[in-house]
Amino acid sequence: MEMLYLGELAAVITSITFAVNSTLFTVAGRVVGSTVVNRVRLVAACLFLTCAHWIFLGSLWPVGAEWDRWFWLGLSGIVGLVLGDAFLFQAFLWVGPRLSMLMMSLAPIIAAAVAWIFLGETLSLWQISGILITLIGIAWVVMEKNKNQPPDKEKYLKGILFGLGGAAGQGLGVVLAKLGLDGSFSPISANFIRMFTAMIVIWAATLLQKEFKNTINKVVTNPKALWGIIGGAFSGPFLGVSLSLFALQHTSIGVASTLMALPPIFLLPVEKFIFKEKVGWGAVIGTVIAMVGVGVLFLL
Repeated sequence: MEMLYLGELAAVITSITFAVNSTLFTVAGRVVGSTVVNRVRLVAACLFLTCAHWIFLGSLWPVGAEWDRWFWLGLSGIVGLVLGDAFLFQAFLWVGPRLSMLMMSLAPIIAAAVAWIFLGETLSLWQISGILITLIGIAWVVMEKNKNQPPDKEKYLKGILFGLGGAAGQGLGVVLAKLGLDGSFSPISANFIRMFTAMIVIWAATLLQKEFKNTINKVVTNPKALWGIIGGAFSGPFLGVSLSLFALQHTSIGVASTLMALPPIFLLPVEKFIFKEKVGWGAVIGTVIAMVGVGVLFLL
């Protein structure tokens, strides 16, 4: 594959890792709650990133990072990882991963709009066409839901709203991260700054809410949920987010965000073979449409 497409490839792999981590976090969240998942996964992700930073960059800390990088990347972590993911994880529990990901497919639109207004970043007609085709395919796939389990109306509405909140947090977080990634700054260092800042903020809030002991007790008494959180932290916040930041450095916000919105496509085999859910022809057609959109983006 040509070097030109490294950013796009990283974004697609990011989608796969996010599909894995959304599954693990949903399962763990049903046991210990979405708030506990959000708190603990940031600690696990920071530990993974500290090891990676030491192995690949020779230090435990991004000592060479300028204060403005810390500001933009830290703010990105708070908006995307603390606030945005708090909404998303609760949406997982109320409406499930697929419908939550439908709402998250709005993130690239939000990111592209904000980048257009504030950063002057533009998209070609072909890129816009690819984004629209991909989003149509994603929407088609996610709307293929299990009709034998009608959603509770109140939880359904809340889940949709929280999913929108997650999309807004991710879209804004992507733009803020782009501001801190100027130049050839290491994606591992950038990810560390985002995760570390988010961890400090969320655990400070945990202490103020006097929920520290309760959080620890829940994960200690539910080892399966803990391992699910650790696995999800490795695949998503550690590996996935690092790849997403690399993608942002090597392609536009709109293209990267769209390709990173593909987890519902990769969740199809998970639903069929792990959760034993039926996958209808509508989901297959939606998958084909989304892949056509991805093809348009790759052929630019």
